[in-house]
Amino acid sequence: MSEDQSQGTGAKQATVIKKYANRRLYNTATSTYVTLDDLSQMVKNSQDFLVYDAKTGEDITHSVLTQIIFEEENKGSQNLLPVNFLRQLIKFYGDQMQGVVPGYLDFSLDNLVKDQDKIRKQMLDQMGMGGIAEPFKGMEDQAKRNMAMFNEAVKMFNPFANVMGGAPNPVPPKPEAAPAASSDDLATLKEQMAAMQRKLDTISK
Repeated sequence: MSEDQSQGTGAKQATVIKKYANRRLYNTATSTYVTLDDLSQMVKNSQDFLVYDAKTGEDITHSVLTQIIFEEENKGSQNLLPVNFLRQLIKFYGDQMQGVVPGYLDFSLDNLVKDQDKIRKQMLDQMGMGGIAEPFKGMEDQAKRNMAMFNEAVKMFNPFANVMGGAPNPVPPKPEAAPAASSDDLATLKEQMAAMQRKLDTISK
């Protein structure tokens, strides 16, 4: 397999998709043009891929996956992302906790994926009995456990430890002129976030 067809991602190989100026997507592994629906199906089939701008070589996987979600959300009346969730998510942009949100969402979804077979069985059992309240209660309980575990990890590395579910700290007086963060401070913060992610990976296992 040529370097143009795949890129190593650990033990697996990620298919390389190239996006051209005419917005067409080209699967280098199959030498065919594909659509967003095709890429969506690849995700559902657990087929890993990376998308690059054919002209600049820039990795645009994130924006393409976001576009797939946008298209899926507009296909029908049954949306996956509730309006309240979207509002809460928007509020985190530019917030101090913005860097923590991706790790928490990854952590929660990973746990949901691990428990999906059990949740499906519970829902089917409850539907057969005329209701599905109990499975949703189980999902709510699991979400609370996820938050508690994640909060413990945050407390180890985040100076704003109590902002996620804990008792609020007294707000300190606002200084007249806050000093700009130094490069050393930013490097330390990045290392703390990386350490927190490693802790989350350990907890999830």
